[in-house]
Amino acid sequence: MPNIMVIDDEKSIRVTLSEFLKKEGYHVITAENVQMARVLLQEDDVDVVLSDIIMPKESGMTLLKFLHETSPDIRIIMMTGEPTVDTAVDAIRLGAHDYLTKPVYRNELIKAVTNAVNFKQLIDEKRRLELQNQEQRENLERLVEERTHKLHQAMMNTAYATAAMLDLRDPYTAGHQKRVGSLARAIGKELKLPADTLEGLHIAGCIHDIGKIAIPFEILTKPVQLSLNEYAIIQEHPKIGYDVLRSYEMPWPISEIVYHHHERLDGSGYPQGLKADQIRLETRIISVADVVEAMSSHRPYRPSLGLQCAMDEITMNKNKLYDPFVVDACITLFNEKKYTFDE
Repeated sequence: MPNIMVIDDEKSIRVTLSEFLKKEGYHVITAENVQMARVLLQEDDVDVVLSDIIMPKESGMTLLKFLHETSPDIRIIMMTGEPTVDTAVDAIRLGAHDYLTKPVYRNELIKAVTNAVNFKQLIDEKRRLELQNQEQRENLERLVEERTHKLHQAMMNTAYATAAMLDLRDPYTAGHQKRVGSLARAIGKELKLPADTLEGLHIAGCIHDIGKIAIPFEILTKPVQLSLNEYAIIQEHPKIGYDVLRSYEMPWPISEIVYHHHERLDGSGYPQGLKADQIRLETRIISVADVVEAMSSHRPYRPSLGLQCAMDEITMNKNKLYDPFVVDACITLFNEKKYTFDE
């Protein structure tokens, strides 16, 4: 039931208008002045205000301006026994829904109030639908976020499981991929890349050598320098990794990063001999992380060369083999921010 507030300093008018409205099924609240109306408006939800203009102390125009600023959804109908064009214009300009002249006749009153109530109901329905839509959007966004998180977590678990499986075949490089993934993410963070890109970098690093799963065990674990033919077989692992991963739909270009992680800026890398901007930034990051970790770790055919040797390698070949910004970020991590592979 809509709530109608009638404000008039003449009791007889308040009573008459109230009776008209109650017979139409409206709930009516009355006030003899603007001050009382302000108090009652704080206590009840009002749909339509029917207010006289000329009253002692504060006029109805003052209330109209106040409600227009604080409760713009309330419909306000102004009444006056001294109508002028200027008064009507001012009332409409200040936000009045309608304007009636006294004496107010029953049919005229009911028509104006019904119109105002219907308009207020449309506003309320619009607010309700907007709120409902907002809640649905928030629920959908929350659901998408939860499912995206679960998908990403599943991808990470798969990446770790794949890395662990390769570690079982090649114990000498155990943990290599995870350390490359962690370093790649740290370099990306130093370069201020977006969080989503960092996550893709981490996953790509954790499975960048997945193609080695197809390389014969005796080649992977050979304790001496490889022959040219054996090295050629090793060089197949980026393409094998690409073939394994390209059928999986991921929100990052993981298969491409894996395919090109041995490419170099000057075109001397493999398997496609790509140059400079032909190589994605993410791939250039993985390349540097891969080289630094590999040189710092033991291999079947040699002991660890040490971190300083790895730093010298990427510094000496900055701009030639390795992206200079990536190299600088990597050096900053180790030399200034004391990054360690334990992280």
